[in-house]
Amino acid sequence: MPIKNCNNIGDFRVRAKRALPSPMFHYLDGGADDEWTMGNNSSAFDGYELLPSALVDVSSIDTKTTLFGQPMAMPLFLSPTGGTQMFHSGKELAVARAAADAGLMASLSTVGTTKIEEFAAHSKGPKLFQLYVFKDSGLTNDLISRAKLAGYDALCLTVDTPVGGNRERDLVTGMSVPPRFTPASLFSIAMHPKWVLGKIRSGKIRMENVADWIESKAKAGGGGAAAYIDARFDQSLTWEDARKIAQEWGGPFIIKGIMTPADAIRARDAGACAVMISNHGGRQLDGAPAPIDMVAPIRDAVGDSMELVVDGGVRRGAHIVKALALGADACSIGRPFLYGLAAGGEAGVARVLRLFTEEFERTMALMGCTNLAQISAKHIQRRIA
Repeated sequence: MPIKNCNNIGDFRVRAKRALPSPMFHYLDGGADDEWTMGNNSSAFDGYELLPSALVDVSSIDTKTTLFGQPMAMPLFLSPTGGTQMFHSGKELAVARAAADAGLMASLSTVGTTKIEEFAAHSKGPKLFQLYVFKDSGLTNDLISRAKLAGYDALCLTVDTPVGGNRERDLVTGMSVPPRFTPASLFSIAMHPKWVLGKIRSGKIRMENVADWIESKAKAGGGGAAAYIDARFDQSLTWEDARKIAQEWGGPFIIKGIMTPADAIRARDAGACAVMISNHGGRQLDGAPAPIDMVAPIRDAVGDSMELVVDGGVRRGAHIVKALALGADACSIGRPFLYGLAAGGEAGVARVLRLFTEEFERTMALMGCTNLAQISAKHIQRRIA
């Protein structure tokens, strides 16, 4: 299936599964425990129906918006994802270029496989740096300083990973740190020579912004890098720490991993201009609600005092319209663009973003909305079972 024949995210998922060895695909595709939350993130959108307005002149549709102070072509951006080089040798650089060409914001994760400065140089559009807080404050401060110097437009603090989720697919395939691949996994890798060749050409997969620090600390402590990584994040992180990070950054500050109205208020009080309503794509706490179901109560709690982003389960342009109608300002995607990357590199990511753009604009026209301000609560209702 050529990527030009991929007509939706499901098609890209099928192609990504063919392109990737089993351990890498299941690392990308899997969630925590029974994967209920991961599945519910998308299926929850089906619980809402769109109510179109008829006989509206929709000959001109304007999808442009501003998010975190940055102009964007539509209310969608690319979430930070770790280990991107596992899925394609183009890694985050291919993603950054495709996002910029589409007029959208791209994000780099602390545990990405591209250096902060290199990503910034390749991203001609708006860019966000996602921060994990390490127990070593020197490393955390260094990451913030480097993102500032490199000209990132926003900083995003992820708060839903005090411990890693129970991702059982990875236990089956041996996708651990360090990897402990099973014979079946090794056979799958051998059966994907194109992926192997790409990995050889692109070099060792490393968390480029923290690898040297982790390796030096692990060596000094007398343990392996894997042991240090297991205890890498600061489990004592509090709202006061978030407030200090916001002050240190001094620019648009977003907190990712917020799932309740009370925490959204705390995030605002800590200095966040926005929250990403997110359960980490169902990869952390299984049993958490879908982000789309939390938009309305969180908007009721914070009013117009901050921007809200739906992060999780977004697979169609119509999903973005539903999120906006419920009170969100934008959506973000992770797996969809990674499926595109695995399927076709930069061109695959670009095709995914074009599909979202076309679907979003088409849905707006069918809804009788010519700009984002017109999308409101009157256009959506809970589906009656």
